[in-house]
Amino acid sequence: MDISQTIAGMKENPDFGGNVGMVLVHNGVVRGWSRKDGSQVEWLEVTPDYAKIEALRQEYLKMEGVFDIAIEASSGRLQVGDDLLFIIVAGDIRENVIPALSGLLDRIKREAVDKTEIGP
Repeated sequence: MDISQTIAGMKENPDFGGNVGMVLVHNGVVRGWSRKDGSQVEWLEVTPDYAKIEALRQEYLKMEGVFDIAIEASSGRLQVGDDLLFIIVAGDIRENVIPALSGLLDRIKREAVDKTEIGP
């Protein structure tokens, strides 16, 4: 995902300026160590459930103050440093946008992405 291009596309909506005061971006990257035990990770095998991700996007679009959401989840074998998950949430004020991004991120990771860490 080209973050700048995606945000520029959101801004093309004539209602953007009247509804958006904040755009938050999450760019998840493959980390070189496991969150579970700190062991070294060389790569991840990732399988996203794109239908579930879209269902979650639609659910979070209904939250108060949320104007638009873009999500891109990578799949397959990803190396350390590769982009894993992009989420962009545009909305009115931080009290609405921050919880939307945080909740959506947690649910995508918990419900819609299967990851296997592979070490040396």
